[in-house]
Amino acid sequence: MISTLAAQTAKHTSAGRTPFLIAVSLPEAEDGMPRVWYTVSMRVVLQRVLEARVTISGETVGAIDTGLVALVGIAEGDDASVVTRAAAKTATLRIFRDDAGRFDCSVSDVGGSILVVSQFTLLADTGKGNRPSFTGAADPALAEPLVEQYADALRALGITIATGRFGADMRVALINDGPVTIVLDVAP
Repeated sequence: MISTLAAQTAKHTSAGRTPFLIAVSLPEAEDGMPRVWYTVSMRVVLQRVLEARVTISGETVGAIDTGLVALVGIAEGDDASVVTRAAAKTATLRIFRDDAGRFDCSVSDVGGSILVVSQFTLLADTGKGNRPSFTGAADPALAEPLVEQYADALRALGITIATGRFGADMRVALINDGPVTIVLDVAP
């Protein structure tokens, strides 16, 4: 198993991906179980909201009522296939209540909208020292079109989309419903 993990890590590293540690399960010395190492590409934090808006210099550039805020971090090495999978999962994730009060409806089912906001800080590595490293985050030249592609893929699924502005200093205001917050890590 360890050799398989090493091979997967080498594959991701040679493909230009930075292995990004999100979970390590350290074995007891006597159990002999292998460590678990995950690499992450795109990360989306979804918040179920009653309303949300993003402003830049006091001007509202995007606003929604009931739906989701999607904070989107693009990792080095991400591509269109990763973004397409993330959009499909976002659109179909059942995190809205049905008539019985269970999580059984998607944002599409409830006629909700999605506010898409780019946020490279989701890929912060805080493993060393007190200053986060963002080396796992994609270069803005790669990240910006992929964030736009994520929003476009959601639009293509029939969802109303509002967006922030890539690279801008934004203020995001929202009323979290629940609260319900889901971290969606998309496998490379």
